[in-house]
Amino acid sequence: MQRLVRAELDLDIGGELDLILAVTLAAVVTPAEEVLTIAQHGIELTPTELIDQVGTRLHRLRVQPGPVQVRYEAVVEQRATLPDTPELDCAVYLRPSRYAPSDAVFAQARRQFGSLRGAPLLAAVEEFVATAVTYSPGLSQGTDSAVTTLATGQGVCRDYAHLVIALLRAMDVPARYVACYAPGLVPMDFHAVAEAYVDGQWHVLDATRLSNRSGLLRIATGRDAADCAFLSYYGANLILDRMFVDATAVGDVDDVAAASDPSRDERAALVTLS
Repeated sequence: MQRLVRAELDLDIGGELDLILAVTLAAVVTPAEEVLTIAQHGIELTPTELIDQVGTRLHRLRVQPGPVQVRYEAVVEQRATLPDTPELDCAVYLRPSRYAPSDAVFAQARRQFGSLRGAPLLAAVEEFVATAVTYSPGLSQGTDSAVTTLATGQGVCRDYAHLVIALLRAMDVPARYVACYAPGLVPMDFHAVAEAYVDGQWHVLDATRLSNRSGLLRIATGRDAADCAFLSYYGANLILDRMFVDATAVGDVDDVAAASDPSRDERAALVTLS
């Protein structure tokens, strides 16, 4: 089975700026084919690739005013193998962060999940967030934290992920944010999920239940969405005129369904992100 991913961004640059993209598959993923092009006025631009400590690939370049087109395609045939997790990472992902302030939801987490540990805790947190939050495109703000999501009961994938992460950290479980491509996702977009470190492995949770976790492909990993933005810029104004994201699985019908049909995901099972 193959997984095919594609992203297209059309940008209108208002002045000279520093552009940073995170749209390519993470370094832990080995695509069979991959092409990234960034062009302005028909001329291809060459970014500098930066890889952070958890394998997120950033592409950075200085851009002049005018339209810029970003195109990315990749084909993946194999599952990724995550490297061992340094002890420092576990410590970092236990701490409160900007959008996942675990200290602010500590009391709620302890009341709700106080006696649970391990896999049952992960399943209970995902179930709670899935039922407490309504998927509501356009109603949450980019500055909303897990506290806001808990109070309003609405949000999109990043909000679900932040609340899961904050609750797990409040229960002393290292948890982190992952931006990914999600075959079968509706509505299709860049997707966000949470990962929790239990029994020596990172396990993925998607409280939106809009994806099949076994088909996800990692783009960026961090403390929360602030570390995983697909587009960052500094120095001038930028308008995102158009964005197109696609992720599909191709192959045997049963294999494709097992990797892209959300209803085929056994939510109580522990799943590692490929």
